[in-house]
Order: sequence, then structure tokens, then C-alpha cells
Amino acid sequence: MLFTSYRFIAFLALLFLVYYLIPKRFQWLLLLAADVLFYACAGWKGLVFLCVTVLVSWLAGMLMGRSFKEQKSFLKSPEGKALPREERKVWKKKRESYRKFVLTLALLADLGILAALKYTNFFISNVNSLFSAELAGVDWVLPMGISFYTFQTVSYLIDVYWEKVEAENNLLRVALFTSFFPLLVQGPISRFGDLKETLYAEHSFDFKGFSFGMQRILWGYFKKLVVADRLLPAVKALCGAPDQYNGAFALIGALFYAAELYADFTGGIDITIGVAQVLGIEVKENFIRPYFSRNIAEYWRRWHISMGTWFKDYVFFPMSAAPRLMKLSKKIRTRWDGFGRKMPVYLSTLVTWFLTGLWHGAAWNFVVWGLLNAVIILIAEEFKPLSTRFREKFPRLTGSFGYRVFEILRTFLIMCSLRMLDCYRNVPVSFKAFGSVFTAGKWREAFSGALLELGLSVWDYRIAGLGVLLMFLVSVLQERHGSVRELLWKKPALPYVVFPVLALLVLCFGAYGVGYDASQFIYNQF
Repeated sequence: MLFTSYRFIAFLALLFLVYYLIPKRFQWLLLLAADVLFYACAGWKGLVFLCVTVLVSWLAGMLMGRSFKEQKSFLKSPEGKALPREERKVWKKKRESYRKFVLTLALLADLGILAALKYTNFFISNVNSLFSAELAGVDWVLPMGISFYTFQTVSYLIDVYWEKVEAENNLLRVALFTSFFPLLVQGPISRFGDLKETLYAEHSFDFKGFSFGMQRILWGYFKKLVVADRLLPAVKALCGAPDQYNGAFALIGALFYAAELYADFTGGIDITIGVAQVLGIEVKENFIRPYFSRNIAEYWRRWHISMGTWFKDYVFFPMSAAPRLMKLSKKIRTRWDGFGRKMPVYLSTLVTWFLTGLWHGAAWNFVVWGLLNAVIILIAEEFKPLSTRFREKFPRLTGSFGYRVFEILRTFLIMCSLRMLDCYRNVPVSFKAFGSVFTAGKWREAFSGALLELGLSVWDYRIAGLGVLLMFLVSVLQERHGSVRELLWKKPALPYVVFPVLALLVLCFGAYGVGYDASQFIYNQF
């Protein structure tokens, strides 16, 4: 059930109506029923794997939670207090070993399902290439949003193990957290501790929340239908024929893809957060105007925030502080002190970004993309003292508006260059296309009518350009003044003008019509 389909819009309208008509204590159960229906529309086979993940996560969380309660109860009892100190330590260590065993089995099960379904063919193809084997690939179903809901359950289990959240003993509540339908398509990757307060709560109809949610949904449809889907044919044409469309065309393709990806991904997130807000459920922001970033580290604090914080909290920090890595660092420091101190951070960064790339897709272009991000971040970190001295020496220059624009454009172009690996989905082709920007030329050809042969008319370019301009202006307002919806709310007449106009723009200029099938959101593949 695509977010851009009429069926989904009818599904939402019915859900919103029934949600506020039924007794409030049943609202979360209605959401669970809606989740099952939504996911079943994508295929019953995928629903089976989702149910297995839910069962494993619920059982493991319950066992760990019960172990914590039994431990605390025993240690407070007369029998527990009577134990000698060393025996108490041994007893607690046994309980901790039991919880670690349960957590390990659950993570192996949840991540094992993800690895088997998503990466088996990638593994087979690499074995065939390395050993000249002829192993046949598998034709297994890849459930919708499996990377997103798996990471949510993994974070839940680890947080229970770390005692950040209490285990949820109700199977149906764990099922709702895992399968909440707006999050399944492309996230954000939500944490149990952040979502539980409003996900299971009883909600009364709130006009402001409903209005803000509907406005956010409409803004998401504008980005998706007016900008992203309109640019999609040109992006496919440019990236689909790299030998023909190189040089200036490669750069134009990267710029088009940057606009299309941003409109597509943030548009989907806007719809997700808007739907949740109409239902009274708080979902954290996943984007904070990333194209205004002045360096790549800042960019990744603004782009796909939930993914970045997930890898930081559950991969980077535990690995960089792991006892074995600390011991290795200590040994290295006896000979190379500087490198030994930085080694845990270097290695953890590389591993984190390797896994981040692999999470995006089972292909080497994503792995290389992830590692290149890591290398650039580490290089920037190494040059940080030099950058700091430069800023101190030339404060007027580095504090000027022009220098900030330079930094923003530099970061934007670096990210566009890295995304060529995503555009072409082939490592050698991507590097060849990047090199052609500086060697092949074709600038006159590109702007002499060739762009009109990519499936877009002059009016398509004008509409897409005005859509991008509107997104930019809204981002500028948000950067300076915060929420645009709050600004409009303070002037009650404006929403009744602005948003009907926006709805009309979506209806009139959205890339759809008779026989048109709106494309999947890009991040559906994850």
C-alpha cells in the first residue's frame, strides 16, 4: 500500500475517523489492526517474518526483565543480604551471564533473519567471483522495511539489557511498537523509550495537533509528487546511460539526484510524522535542513538522524570503549603513542561506516560509499587543529556570510560526488563518471536542448525548479524562525490560504494522472 496511492489515502481517512470515535482504551489496538492490514497488503510472507521478529523480541525482553526483577528482589531479601560480598558478586555475575546469553540469542535471531533475507545473494555472488564457483542464488522474499523494524527491535533489546527501559510484557504492545505502519516504509528508526509514552496513550481529538499533522502530510505529498517524482525520469535517464551522459551531464545528474532524493526521503518522513501527529503520537525529527551543513560531520547530524544516532549508540560507542580494543590501544601506545590513542576511534569509525553502507544495500557501491564517508570524516578530524588556527587567524573571513556559503556549497558538492555511487550502483562506473566531470566537458551540449531529451518538458523543469525553490525558502524560514506551522498558527487566517493553495498545487502539478503509478519511495528498499 503505497503512501501515494488512493487506497492509502482512503485507509488513512477511515483510520483517523474511527480512531477518535471508538473508546480511547482501544485506540492502540486499532493501530495494531491497522498495522497488520497495512503490512498484509505488501504480502503475507513478509508478515510471517515480522511476526517471528516480534515473538523473539518480546520473549527475550520479558526474560531479561524478569531476571532483573528477580535479582533486585533477591538482593533486597534477608537471604540475599546475608550472602558474603564475594558470593553476592558471583551470584550477580551468573544472572548477568544469563541475560547476556538471552540477548545474544535474540540478536542472532533478529539480525540473522535480516542477514539471510537481505545479504545471502550478495554473499553468494562474491563467493562465485572469488572462487570461480557457480552457486545458485536464492529467491527469498525481502519483507518491506525489514532493516527499519529489525533495528528498532535490536535497540529495544539492548536498551532492556542496559536497563535504559523496562521490558514490555504485553506481546501485543511489542507488536505495535515493531510494526507501527507509518515507520515501516522508511523510518525514522524509533526507540522504545521515545515512542512508548504516546504510542500506547489514550488520545482525545486536538484540533491544533490534527491541523499540524495534516499540514505536514500535505507538505510531504508536495515534495514527493511535485518535485521528486517529476525529476525521477531525468535522473533515471542520466544515470542509466553513463557512457552517453558523462561530463557535464554527470554533474547535472548528481545535482538532480540530490534534489530528488531529498524531496523523496524528507517527503516520506513528513507524511510519516504527520500521520503520527494526527494520531497524537510523537515521532522524532529525522532531518534538520542537512543541505545547510558546513561540514560532513554536521551533515550526518542533520540527515537521517535516527540512523546516525542508532549506529553511534549501538556500534560506535560500545566498540570504541570495548576492553579488548582498549588493551590493544595501550599496547600500540608503547611504540606509537599518538596513533595508539586514536586507533579505537579510527577503527570504530571505519567499522561503523562499513556497516552503515551495508545497511543501505547489499552491494559494494554502498560499502565503498560508507567507507569514503568515514575516510573524509577522519581526515577532517585530523585537520581540525589546522582549521581552528585558520579561523583564529582570519576571524573576519571565516565569520562572514560568504565563507559560510562556501562551506555549505563545499559540503553539498562532496555529498553529491559520494552519491554517484548510489546513482550508478557500480563502483568503477561511478568513479569514471566523477572523473568525466573534469575531463569530458559537454557543457554546451548539455544546455543546447539535450536536457529536453530526458523525458521532461520545459514546463516540467519549471515546475520542479519552482518546487525546489519553495523547499529552499521554507528551509530558510525554519533555520531562522523555527517551525513554519507555528508561525502560521499565530496568524490564524494564513493557514486557510496557504494550505489550500498547497493542496491545489499538489493536485494540479503532481506527477500523476491516468495510468500513472507513483514510484516507490527510495528508502522502501531498506
